[in-house]
Amino acid sequence: MYNNLSKFIREHYNQESGFIPLHSPVFNGNEKKYVIDAIDSTFVSSVGAYVDKFEDEICNYTGSNHAVAIVNGTNALHLSLLLAGVGEGDEVITQPLSFVATANAISYCKAIPHFVDVDKETLGLSPSLLKNYLKQIAKIKEGVCYNKITGNKISACVPMHTFGLPMYIDEIVNICNHYNISVVEDAAESLGSFYKNKHTGTFGLLGVFSFNGNKIVTSGGGGVIITNDKEIAKKAKYLSTQAKVPHKWEYSHDFIGFNYRMPNINAALLCAQIECLEFFVQKKRGLSDSYHHFFKDYEGVILIREIDESRSNYWLNTLLIKDQNERDVFLNSLNKFNIMTRPVWNLINTLNMYEKCPKSDLSNSIWLEKRLVNIPSSVC
Repeated sequence: MYNNLSKFIREHYNQESGFIPLHSPVFNGNEKKYVIDAIDSTFVSSVGAYVDKFEDEICNYTGSNHAVAIVNGTNALHLSLLLAGVGEGDEVITQPLSFVATANAISYCKAIPHFVDVDKETLGLSPSLLKNYLKQIAKIKEGVCYNKITGNKISACVPMHTFGLPMYIDEIVNICNHYNISVVEDAAESLGSFYKNKHTGTFGLLGVFSFNGNKIVTSGGGGVIITNDKEIAKKAKYLSTQAKVPHKWEYSHDFIGFNYRMPNINAALLCAQIECLEFFVQKKRGLSDSYHHFFKDYEGVILIREIDESRSNYWLNTLLIKDQNERDVFLNSLNKFNIMTRPVWNLINTLNMYEKCPKSDLSNSIWLEKRLVNIPSSVC
């Protein structure tokens, strides 16, 4: 299989030799034109026409009412949690199968990540397991959800659309609404993904996207908060600009704010990238179809595909390998061919700074961690 797969990937990328990365950016649109225009305008920092244009474009694409451009996805998630009311000592439910930034953003609020298991088919937070778990550990007192075991308030839930695959997010939101738990969607990897004709990130109180260099569209760094709540959006913009009280010339600040606003020069790059987004999505979906056709004749290897009523951007194509030993053979073989493949992240709850955090039974996540592999997914 490995020789055939190496040949297939090299033919797809029209690259007979050399290193093939997991995911690389594509700049073949108006990127240089818009960046030069931003430079010529002299507005290269957090105020400029491209920031406003980008926020409008994100709203138009996702169907969200408001967007606030942020310097990166982790900062966007941190600020979103604060806007959702997460405070010191609160617990925030999230999944262990995620990039560490998800838990780090919770920790920035001096809150406690509380890990609940994922579904095997979506790789995202499991609504059925969440529902059963909250029945065991949660109680409502005066409209506030508390953990009966720790006594801590459970103030928010951060499900993550893993590798761009939409999860059963509507069910998760309904469960959390029952317990008065705010939902902040970590949609960092899923720009271009839809579930039941709604874009990911638009189901919860707030949603967050990332535009890091390895994402489907990029500004080198960058993130955005989306929400349908006008007051939350207004407060997000205020807090992300050092809590500056709006005034034409005075510098007055009445709260501890953050230097989290996206620079105009990054937004210029993103405006050009957004113009190519649907093209990127269709190319990546075509690649996933090609991988699906390739692997259907190989036992012990399954390509993870989108669930019903969803459209995935297939940011990173992901394989489920028979067992950990076969996974390691797969990783060694393809990387020896100079084709980058990687395992899934180490489960966050196993990292030393999070190993004492509360958690449910995590059998699915543990099982998946030993078997998942990402394969090259760049647009070409």
